[in-house]
Amino acid sequence: MEETPLIRFFGLSFNFNTLISTIIVVLIVLAICLWTSRQLSLDRPSKAQVLMEYIIEFVEGICDSTLGQHQPIYVILGLTFLMFIFVSNLIGLPFLLVSEHYSFWRSPTADPIVTVSLAVISILSGHILGIKTNGLGGHLKQFYASPNILKAPIQILEETINTTTLALRLYGNIFAGEVLLGLIASFAMVWFPITWGAALPLQLIWQGFSVFIGAIQAYIFTTLTMVYLSHKISH
Repeated sequence: MEETPLIRFFGLSFNFNTLISTIIVVLIVLAICLWTSRQLSLDRPSKAQVLMEYIIEFVEGICDSTLGQHQPIYVILGLTFLMFIFVSNLIGLPFLLVSEHYSFWRSPTADPIVTVSLAVISILSGHILGIKTNGLGGHLKQFYASPNILKAPIQILEETINTTTLALRLYGNIFAGEVLLGLIASFAMVWFPITWGAALPLQLIWQGFSVFIGAIQAYIFTTLTMVYLSHKISH
Protein backbone atom coordinates (compact mmCIF):
# COMPACT_ATOMS: atom_id res chain seq x y z
CA MET A 1 0.00 0.00 0.00
CA GLU A 2 1.12 3.55 -0.69
CA GLU A 3 2.33 5.85 2.03
CA THR A 4 0.19 8.71 3.22
CA PRO A 5 1.01 12.15 4.65
CA LEU A 6 0.94 12.39 8.42
CA ILE A 7 -0.94 15.01 10.40
CA ARG A 8 0.42 15.77 13.86
CA PHE A 9 -1.92 17.01 16.54
CA PHE A 10 -0.95 17.43 20.22
CA GLY A 11 2.03 15.15 19.72
CA LEU A 12 -0.02 12.42 18.02
CA SER A 13 0.38 11.38 14.39
CA PHE A 14 -2.64 10.58 12.20
CA ASN A 15 -2.72 9.15 8.69
CA PHE A 16 -4.15 11.81 6.41
CA ASN A 17 -6.24 9.41 4.31
CA THR A 18 -7.71 7.69 7.37
CA LEU A 19 -8.47 10.97 9.14
CA ILE A 20 -10.19 12.54 6.13
CA SER A 21 -12.24 9.45 5.28
CA THR A 22 -13.29 9.01 8.94
CA ILE A 23 -14.53 12.60 9.10
CA ILE A 24 -16.46 12.07 5.85
CA VAL A 25 -18.00 8.86 7.21
CA VAL A 26 -19.18 10.64 10.37
CA LEU A 27 -20.72 13.41 8.26
CA ILE A 28 -22.44 10.88 5.99
CA VAL A 29 -23.91 8.96 8.94
CA LEU A 30 -25.12 12.21 10.54
CA ALA A 31 -26.62 13.31 7.22
CA ILE A 32 -28.45 9.99 6.86
CA CYS A 33 -29.85 10.26 10.39
CA LEU A 34 -31.00 13.85 9.83
CA TRP A 35 -32.46 13.05 6.42
CA THR A 36 -34.43 10.04 7.62
CA SER A 37 -35.73 11.77 10.76
CA ARG A 38 -37.18 14.84 9.04
CA GLN A 39 -40.95 15.26 9.05
CA LEU A 40 -41.67 12.08 10.98
CA SER A 41 -45.20 10.79 10.55
CA LEU A 42 -47.24 7.89 11.89
CA ASP A 43 -49.87 8.03 9.15
CA ARG A 44 -47.79 8.78 6.06
CA PRO A 45 -44.14 7.97 6.72
CA SER A 46 -41.70 8.99 4.02
CA LYS A 47 -39.51 6.47 2.23
CA ALA A 48 -36.53 7.77 4.19
CA GLN A 49 -38.38 7.24 7.49
CA VAL A 50 -39.37 3.72 6.45
CA LEU A 51 -35.74 2.97 5.60
CA MET A 52 -34.49 4.08 9.01
CA GLU A 53 -37.30 2.22 10.77
CA TYR A 54 -36.28 -0.93 8.91
CA ILE A 55 -32.64 -0.50 9.99
CA ILE A 56 -33.70 0.08 13.61
CA GLU A 57 -35.94 -2.99 13.53
CA PHE A 58 -33.02 -4.98 12.10
CA VAL A 59 -30.83 -3.91 15.02
CA GLU A 60 -33.64 -4.67 17.47
CA GLY A 61 -33.74 -8.17 16.00
CA ILE A 62 -30.03 -8.56 16.66
CA CYS A 63 -30.53 -7.39 20.25
CA ASP A 64 -33.48 -9.73 20.78
CA SER A 65 -31.58 -12.75 19.48
CA THR A 66 -28.47 -12.06 21.57
CA LEU A 67 -29.66 -10.14 24.63
CA GLY A 68 -33.28 -11.23 24.82
CA GLN A 69 -34.34 -7.57 24.90
CA HIS A 70 -33.91 -4.36 22.95
CA GLN A 71 -33.67 -1.48 25.36
CA PRO A 72 -32.95 1.87 23.65
CA ILE A 73 -29.36 2.06 24.92
CA TYR A 74 -28.53 -1.32 23.35
CA VAL A 75 -30.24 -0.45 20.07
CA ILE A 76 -28.42 2.89 19.87
CA LEU A 77 -25.07 1.17 20.49
CA GLY A 78 -25.74 -1.47 17.84
CA LEU A 79 -27.11 1.06 15.35
CA THR A 80 -24.04 3.27 15.75
CA PHE A 81 -21.63 0.40 15.12
CA LEU A 82 -23.67 -0.96 12.20
CA MET A 83 -24.01 2.35 10.33
CA PHE A 84 -20.49 3.63 10.98
CA ILE A 85 -18.77 0.37 10.01
CA PHE A 86 -20.98 -0.23 6.97
CA VAL A 87 -20.34 3.24 5.54
CA SER A 88 -16.64 3.00 6.44
CA ASN A 89 -16.35 -0.32 4.62
CA LEU A 90 -17.85 1.10 1.44
CA ILE A 91 -16.38 4.57 1.25
CA GLY A 92 -13.05 3.41 -0.15
CA LEU A 93 -14.61 1.44 -3.02
CA PRO A 94 -15.71 4.08 -5.57
CA PHE A 95 -12.27 5.54 -6.34
CA LEU A 96 -8.59 5.75 -5.43
CA LEU A 97 -6.71 9.00 -4.80
CA VAL A 98 -3.00 8.36 -5.30
CA SER A 99 -0.35 10.94 -6.20
CA GLU A 100 3.39 10.29 -6.35
CA HIS A 101 3.09 7.09 -4.30
CA TYR A 102 1.02 8.87 -1.62
CA SER A 103 -2.49 7.70 -0.82
CA PHE A 104 -5.08 10.35 0.04
CA TRP A 105 -8.19 8.17 0.36
CA ARG A 106 -9.17 4.77 1.72
CA SER A 107 -11.75 3.11 3.94
CA PRO A 108 -11.18 3.91 7.63
CA THR A 109 -11.64 0.24 8.45
CA ALA A 110 -8.67 -0.60 6.19
CA ASP A 111 -6.54 0.98 8.94
CA PRO A 112 -5.76 -1.37 11.88
CA ILE A 113 -5.74 1.56 14.32
CA VAL A 114 -9.39 2.27 13.51
CA THR A 115 -10.51 -1.34 13.83
CA VAL A 116 -8.61 -1.82 17.10
CA SER A 117 -10.23 1.38 18.43
CA LEU A 118 -13.68 0.11 17.44
CA ALA A 119 -13.00 -3.24 19.11
CA VAL A 120 -11.81 -1.58 22.33
CA ILE A 121 -14.90 0.67 22.35
CA SER A 122 -17.07 -2.41 21.83
CA ILE A 123 -15.56 -4.30 24.76
CA LEU A 124 -15.43 -1.28 27.08
CA SER A 125 -19.05 -0.42 26.27
CA GLY A 126 -20.01 -3.89 27.46
CA HIS A 127 -18.22 -3.37 30.76
CA ILE A 128 -19.78 0.07 31.25
CA LEU A 129 -23.27 -1.28 30.62
CA GLY A 130 -22.50 -4.29 32.82
CA ILE A 131 -21.56 -1.96 35.68
CA LYS A 132 -24.71 0.06 35.03
CA THR A 133 -26.81 -3.11 35.22
CA ASN A 134 -25.19 -4.96 38.13
CA GLY A 135 -23.15 -2.27 39.90
CA LEU A 136 -19.35 -2.20 40.01
CA GLY A 137 -18.96 -4.90 42.65
CA GLY A 138 -21.65 -7.09 41.16
CA HIS A 139 -20.19 -6.78 37.67
CA LEU A 140 -16.66 -7.66 38.78
CA LYS A 141 -17.87 -10.59 40.84
CA GLN A 142 -20.23 -11.95 38.22
CA PHE A 143 -17.87 -11.54 35.25
CA TYR A 144 -14.45 -12.22 36.79
CA ALA A 145 -15.04 -14.20 39.97
CA SER A 146 -18.02 -16.47 39.37
CA PRO A 147 -17.93 -19.24 40.47
CA ASN A 148 -14.53 -18.32 41.97
CA ILE A 149 -11.54 -16.03 41.49
CA LEU A 150 -9.73 -18.66 39.39
CA LYS A 151 -11.94 -17.54 36.52
CA ALA A 152 -10.28 -14.09 36.40
CA PRO A 153 -7.14 -14.91 34.35
CA ILE A 154 -9.18 -16.99 31.90
CA GLN A 155 -11.69 -14.16 31.51
CA ILE A 156 -8.95 -11.58 30.95
CA LEU A 157 -7.41 -13.79 28.26
CA GLU A 158 -10.82 -14.25 26.64
CA GLU A 159 -11.41 -10.49 26.58
CA THR A 160 -8.01 -9.96 24.97
CA ILE A 161 -8.78 -12.57 22.31
CA ASN A 162 -12.24 -11.12 21.67
CA THR A 163 -10.82 -7.64 21.18
CA THR A 164 -8.07 -8.88 18.87
CA THR A 165 -10.32 -11.04 16.71
CA LEU A 166 -12.94 -8.29 16.41
CA ALA A 167 -10.30 -5.88 15.14
CA LEU A 168 -8.36 -8.23 12.86
CA ARG A 169 -11.41 -9.81 11.24
CA LEU A 170 -12.76 -6.44 10.16
CA TYR A 171 -9.36 -5.03 9.17
CA GLY A 172 -8.27 -8.10 7.23
CA ASN A 173 -11.39 -8.29 5.07
CA ILE A 174 -11.51 -4.60 4.16
CA PHE A 175 -7.76 -4.17 3.72
CA ALA A 176 -7.50 -7.24 1.46
CA GLY A 177 -10.40 -5.99 -0.64
CA GLU A 178 -8.80 -2.59 -1.19
CA VAL A 179 -5.43 -4.16 -2.01
CA LEU A 180 -7.06 -6.25 -4.73
CA LEU A 181 -8.90 -3.22 -6.10
CA GLY A 182 -5.56 -1.41 -6.27
CA LEU A 183 -3.96 -4.35 -8.09
CA ILE A 184 -6.79 -4.45 -10.63
CA ALA A 185 -6.41 -0.70 -11.20
CA SER A 186 -2.65 -1.12 -11.71
CA PHE A 187 -3.27 -3.96 -14.17
CA ALA A 188 -5.64 -1.72 -16.13
CA MET A 189 -2.80 0.71 -16.86
CA VAL A 190 -0.20 -1.87 -17.98
CA TRP A 191 -1.14 -1.85 -21.68
CA PHE A 192 -3.80 0.82 -21.80
CA PRO A 193 -6.43 0.59 -23.32
CA ILE A 194 -6.21 -3.19 -23.92
CA THR A 195 -5.81 -4.17 -20.27
CA TRP A 196 -8.25 -1.45 -19.23
CA GLY A 197 -11.03 -3.23 -21.13
CA ALA A 198 -10.24 -6.48 -19.35
CA ALA A 199 -9.84 -4.86 -15.93
CA LEU A 200 -13.10 -2.87 -15.98
CA PRO A 201 -15.48 -5.85 -15.56
CA LEU A 202 -13.16 -7.33 -12.93
CA GLN A 203 -13.25 -4.04 -11.04
CA LEU A 204 -17.04 -3.85 -11.17
CA ILE A 205 -17.46 -7.48 -10.07
CA TRP A 206 -15.06 -7.09 -7.17
CA GLN A 207 -16.64 -3.81 -6.06
CA GLY A 208 -20.03 -5.50 -6.00
CA PHE A 209 -18.60 -8.38 -3.98
CA SER A 210 -16.90 -5.88 -1.65
CA VAL A 211 -20.26 -4.23 -0.95
CA PHE A 212 -21.56 -7.64 0.16
CA ILE A 213 -18.46 -8.28 2.29
CA GLY A 214 -18.73 -4.79 3.83
CA ALA A 215 -22.34 -5.40 4.83
CA ILE A 216 -21.55 -8.85 6.27
CA GLN A 217 -18.61 -7.51 8.28
CA ALA A 218 -20.71 -4.68 9.74
CA TYR A 219 -23.38 -7.21 10.72
CA ILE A 220 -20.85 -9.61 12.26
CA PHE A 221 -19.14 -6.85 14.28
CA THR A 222 -22.47 -5.57 15.60
CA THR A 223 -23.76 -9.04 16.42
CA LEU A 224 -20.58 -10.06 18.25
CA THR A 225 -20.67 -6.78 20.19
CA MET A 226 -24.16 -7.70 21.41
CA VAL A 227 -23.06 -11.27 22.18
CA TYR A 228 -20.15 -10.05 24.30
CA LEU A 229 -22.47 -7.51 25.93
CA SER A 230 -24.91 -10.26 26.87
CA HIS A 231 -22.17 -11.95 28.90
CA LYS A 232 -21.70 -8.78 30.96
CA ILE A 233 -25.26 -7.70 31.69
CA SER A 234 -26.63 -11.12 32.62
CA HIS A 235 -27.45 -11.70 36.28
